[in-house]
Order: sequence, then structure tokens, then C-alpha cells
Amino acid sequence: MDFDENFEAVRAYFGQKFKTYGATPQGVDWKSTQVHELRMKQLTRIFNQPAGFTILDYGCGYGAFADYLDANGYHYDQFFGLDIVETMIQKGRELHPDTQRFKFSTRLVDLPVADYAIACGVFNNKLEASYQDWSQHVLSSLNEMSEHCKYGFSSNFLTQYSDPERMRADLYYADPCFLFDYCKTHFSRNVALLHDYELYDFTLLVRKN
Repeated sequence: MDFDENFEAVRAYFGQKFKTYGATPQGVDWKSTQVHELRMKQLTRIFNQPAGFTILDYGCGYGAFADYLDANGYHYDQFFGLDIVETMIQKGRELHPDTQRFKFSTRLVDLPVADYAIACGVFNNKLEASYQDWSQHVLSSLNEMSEHCKYGFSSNFLTQYSDPERMRADLYYADPCFLFDYCKTHFSRNVALLHDYELYDFTLLVRKN
């Protein structure tokens, strides 16, 4: 299976999850609301202010991150959601009908440059892709995120420091030290690595110079 075929398999995988479970954490392949919210909390640390900003959600699903921000006192101006699954985008538009405040698309080119960008769980499921190919996909995506935001971006990853007996071949366990170094040398001198919130993953915060 080449990378393009695998990427289509990833699209199909998430499409089936959403068809089965709908607009729930399970529908975007999270175990629970609590775990999902803990990860989203780390991503919000990229924001320098609680209000008056725009945000790109790179892999938005049905827009759960927007709902999390609304529930936790973040008064953002606009939310731009990008996802590869059309049914998720359609649901995002249905749940967030204010088209002046919310824009959802399957194409990054259709969305404006935002103040901040986030990616939550986007890189976890590599399925049959090789570690090397998926790593290149991750780096390409981080470059896209950087190019599409003004002030900074944050993303989370499963960690290579997971317990070996629990690691799965279809999941991508990133090297936090490598990605920290890549972000420092390619994007900004202001990079934070969060690896202290009791889950088998980590979050990178990149504040652009």
C-alpha cells in the first residue's frame, strides 16, 4: 500500500467511526470526553489571550474544540475547521451555523490564515503507513500549520515513551525530542514541550518569533 492509498484508508477509518458513533468523542476516535478535554486543555496554552483571536483547527472533526473553548471562557472571533472527512465537516457546519464566526472545509486553501492553529490527535493513526512515511507527513503538516497561522500553533502526539507492551503497530508514536528540535530549528526559538499530564502523549507549543 503506497502512502496515498494509506491516507485514503485513514479517511475511511475516521469516516466509519463517525458513521458509527456520530458527534461524540468516540466518533473521532477518542476514548472518553475526559481524556479528550485533558488533551484540548494542553493545546489552549498556546493562546496569549482569552479573547479576540482567530483559530484554525487542523483536523477539526465536528468542531468539538470550538465547543470546548466556548464552555471554558475563550471568546474567540472566528473558528476555521479543516478535516479530511466530508461528513464531519457537514456536521460541523450543522452544529455551528453562524457562518460569520465558523468556517469548515476539507481544503486548507479555502480557509483564512488564523492567529493560532491547533491539531488534536490528528497524527495518531498511521494504519499501515511506514514510520518514515508518516513522519514525513507529520513534518509536512506542521509546516502547513505554521504557514497558516500568525502567532503560533500547538499539536499533540502519542509518545515513544509509551509502555512497549501497550504500543500498537497501527498507531504513530512520535519522538518528542526530535519534534522539539525540528520546531526549534525550523519555526521558532520559542518552543515548549509538555509531557507531564499523565497520558501517553505530549504536546508541542510553538510561539512564532
